[in-house]
Amino acid sequence: MRKKIVAGNWKMNKNLAETETLLSELKSKLGETSADIIVAPTFVNLYNASQALKDTTIDVAAQNMHQAENGAFTGEIAAGMLKNIGINTVILGHSERRAYFGETDELLAGKVDTAIKHSMRIIFCFGEELEDRKSGNHFAVVESQLKNGLFHITAENWKNVVLAYEPVWAIGTGETASPEQAQEMHAFIRTTIAKAFNNDIADQVSILYGGSVKPNNAEEIFAKEDVDGGLIGGASLDAESFSAIANAI
Repeated sequence: MRKKIVAGNWKMNKNLAETETLLSELKSKLGETSADIIVAPTFVNLYNASQALKDTTIDVAAQNMHQAENGAFTGEIAAGMLKNIGINTVILGHSERRAYFGETDELLAGKVDTAIKHSMRIIFCFGEELEDRKSGNHFAVVESQLKNGLFHITAENWKNVVLAYEPVWAIGTGETASPEQAQEMHAFIRTTIAKAFNNDIADQVSILYGGSVKPNNAEEIFAKEDVDGGLIGGASLDAESFSAIANAI
């Protein structure tokens, strides 16, 4: 059976005191859930977060990492550094990294290789822009991002991968993605993986939805057959909202 996962991407939010407060609130508000719960604070608060959550089932993820092992890459963080402080999960390819920092499929393929080398769990993000959706090119864009960023890995390596579909057109644009649109794309993603690898891998990989999941729509979205949870942005910064989403799965 596929893992159900709810991950909170905190982006560039929360200082240390705010991080500690939010984690404390999450520990008290999160009810019993069969889903894996993940939070991704900023780099400077990762160690403190991992220490605060070490006696819980909540995992801590990094929001990004560099593909090199070390070197003259000012401002970057290596996989080995993350592993050294107990971080075993990393988000790669987030739409903001692609849009604002020019991360290409080729670059992300290198990051995927490094993460796999270090036995890290990868939350691999991808998704189409508004113009892609309006032009009817959304399936082709998603297929291309998957193939170029991930399809070079071996079948065995898929056990390290979680997918996160982000319809960029439905995030902060005023446009709304329906649960049916989410299911349609998730089913397409699973079929694409089955064709490139096999049905077992396609059936086992968890595919998260990252299109503005809120407490009032989480249950309906998560009920879809091929939606295995969510990558949550703004709503993950509030303990009550994030807990409601996590408990909706």
